[in-house]
Amino acid sequence: MRFPENILQAICDRLLPTACIVCHQFQHHSICNNCLDALRHEGLFNYQCCYQCGITLQPEEIVQQHCALCQISKSYFDETYCLDRYTGILQSPLHEFKYQKRIAYGHALSSAWNMLISSQLEHTDSSYLLPVPLSVQKLAQRGFNQSWEIAKRIHCGKHVQKSPYILRRHHYSAHQAGRNLEERHLYIQGMFYIEAKYIEQIQNKTVIIFDDVMTSGATLNEIARVLKDNGASRVINWVLLRATRPIERVQHV
Repeated sequence: MRFPENILQAICDRLLPTACIVCHQFQHHSICNNCLDALRHEGLFNYQCCYQCGITLQPEEIVQQHCALCQISKSYFDETYCLDRYTGILQSPLHEFKYQKRIAYGHALSSAWNMLISSQLEHTDSSYLLPVPLSVQKLAQRGFNQSWEIAKRIHCGKHVQKSPYILRRHHYSAHQAGRNLEERHLYIQGMFYIEAKYIEQIQNKTVIIFDDVMTSGATLNEIARVLKDNGASRVINWVLLRATRPIERVQHV
């Protein structure tokens, strides 16, 4: 008989105290009830958001269910669902996970997703769930792909196949931080590709892309373009944290 892989985790969850990843109070869960309730009531998923890009709608945009930018500039992706704002209480735990290699925080972030939003999305009609990939060089440097570590533990329909191998990324040394919207879209072009042996499998399929943070949407839009150019029919974004501060466009004189 195969020993259950998660038996040790189950024992630890029941018998050993841990610290809440948000408030750091000791208790038996990775996120305490108070912080979970705060997310449950204030999380971005509770608000009227753009059906396409996931950003909070202004009152005059609610009837259309699309933000002003998505109304005039069509993206390649079709829908976006976000757990919370980037400026919310999960920002610090996400940074601890990504930059301090606190892998247990990734497990806790998956748990937060499962407890708060997965029930709304579990019946999504999709064939694949893919993480936003890191390049081979970046993966070697960090040691893990933060989006995949979260995505592989989130709940979704049994018909949805999770894979970190279908979508790939070329390596470029520059970073997007500090770039304006147009620069981000130009920089990201040609960054992603589909592993050749999987192209036939995604034909006419709906694909979910999971990302830890969505800022301008440039990365996810380029991924959606590549997927659709290779035969996917629909692309849906699932995002842990959504940046809501607008990124200014280049002002041409």
